[in-house]
Amino acid sequence: MTHAGYRVAPAPARKCDNPRMNWHFTKMHGAGNDFVVLDGVRQSIHLTAERARKLAHRQFGIGADQILLVEPATRADADFRYRIFNADGGEVEHCGNGARCFVRFVREKGLTDRNPVRAEICTGIIVLTERDDGEVSVDMGRTSFEPAAVPFDSAGLAPRREGQDDLWPLDVSGGSGPERIVWVSVVGISNPHAVQVVDDVDAAPVASVGPRVESHPRFPRRVNAGFMQVVDRHRIRLRVYERGSGETLACGTGACAAVAAGIRRGLLDSPVAVQTRGGVLTIAWDGEQLLMTGPAVTVFEGCVDVDRLLG
Repeated sequence: MTHAGYRVAPAPARKCDNPRMNWHFTKMHGAGNDFVVLDGVRQSIHLTAERARKLAHRQFGIGADQILLVEPATRADADFRYRIFNADGGEVEHCGNGARCFVRFVREKGLTDRNPVRAEICTGIIVLTERDDGEVSVDMGRTSFEPAAVPFDSAGLAPRREGQDDLWPLDVSGGSGPERIVWVSVVGISNPHAVQVVDDVDAAPVASVGPRVESHPRFPRRVNAGFMQVVDRHRIRLRVYERGSGETLACGTGACAAVAAGIRRGLLDSPVAVQTRGGVLTIAWDGEQLLMTGPAVTVFEGCVDVDRLLG
């Protein structure tokens, strides 16, 4: 079947007719957070911001929240290099749901039989394990709550202490109408996150407040805006407005940030089941090691004519 510059092929994948013009891709999702995954180990892939935007476009491309690129490792302690491009074409530091899809991809495609797999991201090494029950666990690496490390410009702001966490006031009035302050936990899990607690996640102003938090000038690299409803000490509901992609059905690093913030605030106890709009993720955090477990699903495969998309 041919549509908008790409051809869908049944599994097992066949070779692209003209590999110089076409890239083989795999469409995957983790709890509804969906990806186009590209094999840069066995293909020559030059992924620019414009190409990532075209691939991610839901009407004129394949459609995805992020584009994932698997490449040979550049350091001896990693099995692969794993890169993430948001739907707006910007390359970002980490994607938890994408990481689970990454490890499922490299094992399904025969790129490795190792388990766990060590992946190089721009901020270090993450370790991923495919479990016997079909889910994937990811050691998410270092978590930071220092504003400068997130990064977050806290100059002139007075935080409010809650438990072991600092809540920061953020003006999201947008320059018009009555001033509105939201109180956020700032968390760095490779990606920057700002997490606020809401009474009802379904009624939360994700569409209006989310973009204002995401592009707030106090976050120089923008930020993922999380809206967390605490159900009980081991369950939350979560929506995330992701930088460069808008609201997604799930955000893995966002789930980790919300749980870590909730535990520090004294609202949650590990482990925590995170109900997103796309499914459930399980987050365990002992104050140091942060472990995320959830699904990784292959949807379909095909070949995309990148030049045709750009045309």
